[in-house]
Amino acid sequence: MEYDIFALQKKLSKIMTEKRFYHSLGVQGMSLSLAIRYGYDMDKANLAGLLHDCAKDMKDEVLIAKCKKYNLPVSDVENRNGHLLHGKLGAYYAKHKYGVTDSEILSAINWHTTGKPDMTLLEKIIFVGDYIEPNRSYERIPELNLIRQLAFLDLDKAVLEILKNNLFYLEKDGQEIDKLTVDAYDYYKARF
Repeated sequence: MEYDIFALQKKLSKIMTEKRFYHSLGVQGMSLSLAIRYGYDMDKANLAGLLHDCAKDMKDEVLIAKCKKYNLPVSDVENRNGHLLHGKLGAYYAKHKYGVTDSEILSAINWHTTGKPDMTLLEKIIFVGDYIEPNRSYERIPELNLIRQLAFLDLDKAVLEILKNNLFYLEKDGQEIDKLTVDAYDYYKARF
């Protein structure tokens, strides 16, 4: 697998907001660190981390329209909460715009928002890396430092804590919750 990471960074810097671009670089670096820690392919983690939000900077209605245009499935929950589709559309873009053919990378990009039961190692690395990257704020996530430490001790426990936090904040804010996130939480909770 040969990709010009620097050329991809340059392309993304032109289409993303500055904040999103720096977030993507943070996830790229954190994913690389987690790959080293857990003995996973560094090139795959590096690429997936960089591209995970390549479709994020769009309004909900645009995400929904583009997913429908490309015949990507859109659930009722996603139709009401278009931002949930950026992982799915991001995987499509990674393949069709950036030439990524590796199914593991595409799957990690696809599932980084909601999570899912029984994630692969790369899916967990991107899911966790997205949550704990250095540009995230303690104000929004008081448990962030604990989860950052946990991520390097037990990745599955970090996944569980992130899912638990996501569900808590979504419920607290009265936001709709995707069933996949609940299923993922139940799956990882049953493991401990």
